[in-house]
Amino acid sequence: MANELILTFLKAGLHTTLQDEGRVGSQNLGVPVGGALDSTSAKMANHLVGNKGNTPLLEITMTGPEILFDSDALIALTGAPFELYCDEKVIENNTPIYIKGGSVIKFGKIKSGCRAYLAVAGNWKATKWQGSVSPILQLNEATPDSLIKKGSKIQIESSLLNKTGSWDKNRHTPIIAHRVRLRVKPGPEFESISRTAIAKFFGQGHKISQDANRMGYRLTTELISEEEREEMISSGIVPGTIQITGSGQPIILLNDAQTTGGYPRIANILSEDMDQLAQLKPGDEIWFSIE
Repeated sequence: MANELILTFLKAGLHTTLQDEGRVGSQNLGVPVGGALDSTSAKMANHLVGNKGNTPLLEITMTGPEILFDSDALIALTGAPFELYCDEKVIENNTPIYIKGGSVIKFGKIKSGCRAYLAVAGNWKATKWQGSVSPILQLNEATPDSLIKKGSKIQIESSLLNKTGSWDKNRHTPIIAHRVRLRVKPGPEFESISRTAIAKFFGQGHKISQDANRMGYRLTTELISEEEREEMISSGIVPGTIQITGSGQPIILLNDAQTTGGYPRIANILSEDMDQLAQLKPGDEIWFSIE
């Protein structure tokens, strides 16, 4: 039996958005992929409450929102572990939780990582563009429900009869570290980049700078000198492409990045390692290894 549920955001959090699996197949039109950065955690949250994998859910970055539920609901939070409260009572991450209408969900401190995913059982009534609710930063009016602000409301056709999914928390809860090794394949311009820059790329750790968001992570390392820097004709890029920018620093492009770029592409991160990348934040360290 379904009931209408409205989520009212008493606080928005640092950067809370509505996400799904994104817009795969529209990159030839210049449309970014978008979608949840940690796709495994997002799918697991939906699985726990019995939703289909592409059901919208909330992606919560670093600081969480405060949400009023006006009706009974089934929720699950996965990804980066937060201190989580329902009406001041501590509730668990990584498990389905039934909450009563009138309850307020609050987020405390984040324990590790960067992004968490909050799923709510039911059919989310949110505006889609090109088949997805994921916001387009250059075209926010296309998905007006998806960039959460204080006072935002989301309507859900909620069903407490949804079959919840089983999940072995000890097996599937992500291990989130501040230093990771990511596997890459050589990029199209790999052979034209100096051996010195290649040695720096693979031979040391790279800190994530403060210039880090859903479009990309700029790293602090300077790989090439000013004399070596050059631009090229814009070419296609995908989430996980690593370019060497005009500053000589590498930048890792993420889901909301443009679909073409004019800097040398030194490498591409394997898709299987992108979820780890999504949980990193400024100051964390990345080492690269060639696959």
